[in-house]
Amino acid sequence: MTIPQTAPLIALLSLAILPLTAAPVVTITSDRPDALYMENEKVTFTIAARDGTSDLDASTIAWTLSVDGHNPLASGTGTTAKGSLDRPGFLLVTAIYTAADGKKITGYGAAGVSPTAIPPSMPAPDDFDAFWTNQKKALAEVPLTFTAEPSPLAAPDDATIEAADLTIACEKNGPPVSGYFAKPKGSSAKSLPAVLWVHGAGVRSASLPSALGGARDGFLSMDINAHGISNGKPEAFYKALAEGELKTYRFDGNTDREEIYFRGMSLRLVRAIDFLTSQPEWDGKTVAVIGHSQGGLQALVAGGLDERVTFIGSGVPAGCDHTGMQVDRIAGWPKIVSRLADGSYDPAAIEASRYIDAVNFSARCKAEAIVSVGFIDRTCPPTSVYAAYNVLPGKKTMLNYPAMGHASTDEIRLKFREALLKHIGK
Repeated sequence: MTIPQTAPLIALLSLAILPLTAAPVVTITSDRPDALYMENEKVTFTIAARDGTSDLDASTIAWTLSVDGHNPLASGTGTTAKGSLDRPGFLLVTAIYTAADGKKITGYGAAGVSPTAIPPSMPAPDDFDAFWTNQKKALAEVPLTFTAEPSPLAAPDDATIEAADLTIACEKNGPPVSGYFAKPKGSSAKSLPAVLWVHGAGVRSASLPSALGGARDGFLSMDINAHGISNGKPEAFYKALAEGELKTYRFDGNTDREEIYFRGMSLRLVRAIDFLTSQPEWDGKTVAVIGHSQGGLQALVAGGLDERVTFIGSGVPAGCDHTGMQVDRIAGWPKIVSRLADGSYDPAAIEASRYIDAVNFSARCKAEAIVSVGFIDRTCPPTSVYAAYNVLPGKKTMLNYPAMGHASTDEIRLKFREALLKHIGK
C-alpha cells in the first residue's frame, strides 16, 4: 500500500512549527514613565535595538537629539542619550540601527519639558473676530436647505434608528455640507443632544457607522466628509478626486485668507451645526464635535467659531501653530506656510495662516475639551498640539501618550466616548 505525496505534507508541517523571526525594532524610553520634566532637568533616554527578545549590536546605533525634530541639539552612538531644554517644549531622540545587510531601522523617543507652559507662536490677528463674524454673517444669508436621500448605504439593520445621506446648502459659491445623519426613531421634541463627527486628512466618503454609533448612544448624530463631496461612491471616485482637483487642497489659497481652503471647511462646520440644532428633537443645549488629526483641527475650530458647541474631542489635532517658525519652533500639519526661493517663509502665507490656526480658535473655545497627543507624532508635533491646548479656557483634559506617533487608537476613541457620555450625564 502506498501513501502518496507525504513528503510535501511533512515539509509543510515542519515549516508550521518553526519559530517566526520578528523584524528588528528600535525602542527609546526616557527615565520617567510619564516622560514629563521641568526646564533644565536632565533627561536620560535609553535606546535599544532588538530582534524579538534578543539585543542587537548597539555599536551600530546612531542617535540625534533635537527640539521636537526641528533643531538638532546633540548626536552620538550607543544606547544612551542625555539632554535638557531651557524652555517649554519637547525633546525628541531619533535613533537609527544599521543591520548587517545595511538595512536601517529608525525609532523615536520623546520627553515633554513643561509642556503646559508652551505659548502660541504668534497672537491672533487684530481683526480675527471681525473676519469670522463677517464670514458667518454671509453664511447666514444662505437659506438652510437640504436634501435627504435614503439609500441602501443609509439603511441600517437596526430598526430603532433612521438614517439618511444629507446634502446641505452652505456658501453661495462653495461646496455643500455632505454627510450621513442618523437619529433614534420616535424621539420626542427637545430630547436629544447632538454630535458631529469630522474627518482626518484625505478624500473619502462620510462614515455611516460613525453616524449610526452616535444615534445608538442617543444623539442626533451626523458624520460629514471634509470636502462637501458625494458619499458612498466607489473607491475610484475618491481616488480620482485625491489625484485631481483635491490633490493639493491643504495648500490651496494659502496666501489669501479669503481663498485659503480651510476657510470653507470651517464654515461647513457651522452649517452642519445649523442643521443639527434646527431639528425638533435637539435638546437645545448640547452640541459635540469629535475628530482626529484634521478632524481634531475641525473640532477646535468648531468650538472656537460656534458658541453652540459645548463639548469637543480633538485627537492629535492638525492645523496648530502654523507660525511656529516665527519663534524657531516646528509647525503642525499641513505646514501651510510655504518657503520662497531664497529659503525664507512666505510672509503672505504667514499672515493668511493666522486666520485658520487652531490655536486662535482654541483661545475662543469655551466648550469642555478632551485632547490627545503623541509625543513622537511627526505629523502633528506635540509642541503644536500643546500650543493649542494651553489656551483652551474651559474645562479640559489632555491624554498624553509618550510612545505614540500620529494615531487614533481604540483606547483614545473609548476615552472620548466616555467623556462625551459623561458630558450629557450618562
